[in-house]
Amino acid sequence: MYPGARIVCVREVQRSLKESVKRLTEDKIQALGVGSLFNILHDRIECPGGGIILFQGMADHTAESIKSLEGFDVGYVEEAQTLTAKSLELLRPTIRGRKGRKPESELWFSWNPRSAKDPVDALLRGPNPPEDSAVVRTSYRDNPFFPAVLEEERAYDERHNRDRYGHIWLGEYEPMVVGAIWDRVTLHEGRRSELPELERIIVSVDHAVSAEPGSDYHGIIVCALGADKRGYVLEDGSTRGTPHQWASRAIALYDKWEADDIVIERNQGGDLVRLPLKAVRPSISIVEVNASRGKHVRAAPISALYTLGKISHVGAFPELEDQLCLMTSAGYEGKGSPDRVDALVWGMTKLFPAMITKPAPAPGPREHWHTGPGGWMG
Repeated sequence: MYPGARIVCVREVQRSLKESVKRLTEDKIQALGVGSLFNILHDRIECPGGGIILFQGMADHTAESIKSLEGFDVGYVEEAQTLTAKSLELLRPTIRGRKGRKPESELWFSWNPRSAKDPVDALLRGPNPPEDSAVVRTSYRDNPFFPAVLEEERAYDERHNRDRYGHIWLGEYEPMVVGAIWDRVTLHEGRRSELPELERIIVSVDHAVSAEPGSDYHGIIVCALGADKRGYVLEDGSTRGTPHQWASRAIALYDKWEADDIVIERNQGGDLVRLPLKAVRPSISIVEVNASRGKHVRAAPISALYTLGKISHVGAFPELEDQLCLMTSAGYEGKGSPDRVDALVWGMTKLFPAMITKPAPAPGPREHWHTGPGGWMG
């Protein structure tokens, strides 16, 4: 269709052509019945009109060697989730640059995301994707030729490999820890694209101890209770910054969503959280909650609501969802503080107060206990 096109297919590491998409490209040329138009060589494919397809590894390139790709029409990155920030930095201006090169050149990426921190994911699915980018999410559901044998594999994983099912089959981020009390499949299945009628809206704040650069975020999550008595996550407004900056962000979200209250934690420096909010708006409605249990203990009943299909995310919140899937019954397995999770838990706890139940009182007089040969016995 485009005689003379010059295309380079790259991946981060390519030790041999066996690791490239070359064989798949050759098979597709033959399947389409156009083999006579192409000259398939050991290290490249020559195309109609003097065009060419090359196959290279980005890890082998330097700032100097990458210049050999100037003037190419298309740079196709396969397994792009493994592309490093350095490789992406080298590739983008080389293929997309205009000076002495083709202004209509394009970069194509295909990837199964591991994390929102993957450089390609941060570029194309982050808060500020390039204006001229087009991002398409696809899965087995979009494949009209999806074979029966793969449907059997998919159904098996859905039943027996729930922790990884979302990543393998739905393009969700890869689960990070074993035993997480949230999983990608549950988050995906509960996701909504439209809002129902809402009864109550809360902006929940988990205040970071430090405002220094590189410190933890101030978790700011907008939660709501729908007329259907289900919980909804509406927005993640978490931010770093000074008390005035995070307080201004929280109140801006309060106004945007016409919220009923701002929820803060009393024993995480209650005055340090209340005063910045009151300084920005003295009349703001603040509800204080008290942390009498550990983070993972407080989170468990909220994760149970997700499992029961009682809470949905309206849209996708990658950073929040990453943290959720790092929370286990033994604690948080990620780096730093689960600021976004804490804010979410505070908000949902206020919307579902029955979930905060104190442990049942101890039973009456205990039996006499003694040790048996296998340990403790009654």
